[in-house]
Amino acid sequence: MNIESLYNDIKVKDGDFLVFACSFGPDSMALFKTLLEYRKKHEVVLVCAHVNHDKRRESAKEKEDLEELCKNNNVIFEYMKIENYGDDNFHNEARNIRYQFFDEVVKKYNAKYLLTAHHGDDLMETILMRIARGSTLKGYSGFRKLVLMDGYYIYRPFIGFTKNELLDYCHKNGVPYAVDKSNFSDVYTRNRYRKEVLPFLKREDKDIHKKYLKFSNVLSEADLFIEEEASKAISKVIKNNILYIDRYLEINKFLKRIILERFISNFYQDDLVLINDRHLDLIESLINSKKSNSKVNLPNDVEVVKSYNTLSIRRNPSLLSSYEIEIDKDVMLPNGHKLELLDSVKGNSNNIIKLSSKEVTLPLVVRTRKLGDVMSIKGGGHKKIKDIFIDSKIPTSDRDLWPIVVDSRGHIVFVPGLKKSKFDKTNNEFYDIILRYE
Repeated sequence: MNIESLYNDIKVKDGDFLVFACSFGPDSMALFKTLLEYRKKHEVVLVCAHVNHDKRRESAKEKEDLEELCKNNNVIFEYMKIENYGDDNFHNEARNIRYQFFDEVVKKYNAKYLLTAHHGDDLMETILMRIARGSTLKGYSGFRKLVLMDGYYIYRPFIGFTKNELLDYCHKNGVPYAVDKSNFSDVYTRNRYRKEVLPFLKREDKDIHKKYLKFSNVLSEADLFIEEEASKAISKVIKNNILYIDRYLEINKFLKRIILERFISNFYQDDLVLINDRHLDLIESLINSKKSNSKVNLPNDVEVVKSYNTLSIRRNPSLLSSYEIEIDKDVMLPNGHKLELLDSVKGNSNNIIKLSSKEVTLPLVVRTRKLGDVMSIKGGGHKKIKDIFIDSKIPTSDRDLWPIVVDSRGHIVFVPGLKKSKFDKTNNEFYDIILRYE
């Protein structure tokens, strides 16, 4: 295994931090060892991020052994233990928690890369499982070697290697590791593919993992091209997270699926894996339905609502009748939209308000409407929030989740997308707060 070629896609300088995920299994311990070798020629600082899922008795000992290895090799050790899980799919929830922790570690050290030990067998399993359950073009491609995240990259140096090659590397180099017995349980779908399907494919072609990697790369490149074409269409079809059906129906049939993916992706973010072909089919059926007002339900208590010529996506209001959230940079709202604080902005619209901290009292909070809500409107006078909704022809079904921005004194300063208060400073007055709704 050539260490330099293994890491030739990452660009680092002396003193940079490299964060790597390590479970103490053979794959991630092979990653640990190769990074120690890489550090001999590059003066980087290694940070090991370890998550204890607290599902096995051995996990506490593995954490201690890994922490000791890090100490002996001058590697920073970052650790978290998952205390509680919800009622959702264990693997999906555990993955989300892990990557949230990894994201925090990367940003703590201002690192450019998060390295993981995913290999060619993992890629094959992922592709096969998604083909079986139905997915999108991006989903069918599995995962990529290098992926841009929020200010850093995820890098998977072992994507061209098999599990057995990593095991051989560990054995030849005396690398310690632990075996997670749950990886052999038939309870989990991925394990069944690992035990039954992959051995058959490898008997047919010992280099089958390379074919799957090429397949993944071809699909990823095609997806990038299609995304570019779809972006041109999306700007016409989707405005402020509202999809206009008449414009959508004019789009090329192949691009329609991509547009639907994009339409729901901002709402689901990291949970987009929950969406498959069946859900997209449901949304298409909703679009083509002759009913003017209807809806379909998606995973995680999300619903897509049709109202005449528009589609919107939101949390099920019967399960979430109200909310109150302090605004801190970006806030994803239950109605599928987003509020963000900006340093500067071009243009002006009902989606943007400029405020002065001399007149409004921080922090700003976004909440749902309350009985008797009244706003002092720009230009003088007062107006009931109820009347603003009526004048703007907001469907009754959307009003209970529509965001209302208030300051800490309870003054309504903004009804995003609809009305600005007297506190708006658009006309060349002093302002130091910019809030945008999209």
